[in-house]
Amino acid sequence: MSDAPDPVLLDVSPEGIAIVTLNRPAKGNAFDELMITGLSDTFETLKGADHVRAVFVRGAGESFCSGADADWLSRSLEFADIGAETDALTVARMLQHFHALPQLTVALVHGEARGAGAGLVAASDVAVAASNTTFRFDDVRHGLIPALVAPYVVEAVGRRRAKALFATAESFAADYAERIGLVQYVVDDEAGLTRMIEHISDLALAAAPGAVSEVKTLVDFIALHKADEALARETARRHAARLGSSEGREGLSAQRENRKPGWRS
Repeated sequence: MSDAPDPVLLDVSPEGIAIVTLNRPAKGNAFDELMITGLSDTFETLKGADHVRAVFVRGAGESFCSGADADWLSRSLEFADIGAETDALTVARMLQHFHALPQLTVALVHGEARGAGAGLVAASDVAVAASNTTFRFDDVRHGLIPALVAPYVVEAVGRRRAKALFATAESFAADYAERIGLVQYVVDDEAGLTRMIEHISDLALAAAPGAVSEVKTLVDFIALHKADEALARETARRHAARLGSSEGREGLSAQRENRKPGWRS
């Protein structure tokens, strides 16, 4: 039995706030097969956890995540192309599972967020970075490409900025990450990150959980369709369905009766 600590830690508060911690601080929380499996399993567990309202991801030690572990990448190559592709698919699916979680997802970033770690930031709904954070997509410096994180980075910052970040592998600071939309908030230090957990948790707990989940799928749907009559009808259908849902009826009743809705009790 290995004495190594668990590479992924999960803590869920009684109120339904989940904190997922990348826990390989000696390796800069770099992804290897154990961490990727741990994250995939954790996200799969959280997907079906109806009592969880928000999922925060943070890194132990001095950095959020330094990207992929070079030793793990070398081990992938030992099994020829099929092994490398299989391992890559596990990362792609892990990011997909995180991006598709029904709860509000939040990345809390400090120190360094590089490669796949910065991709995890892009895949979150909300990202908060300490001002000392540096970001980099450095794959091209190693003869690689950031294919696995590209869907989320392009969605977060747009095509042209993504090309520039990927092709130059330039390091950039938290204030620039905020300016281009990779993160939404920059705070002074890790104490600021903790305060943001409280702030965003309060926002998440005030929102109807089913509505949050549907809002996320609504945005993804709209991003793939043009504003025409078909989209107008579909958005009208979704609005009416949500108004008639149990959460919609409860929210409207609570508003009229000047009380908190059930999900805030």
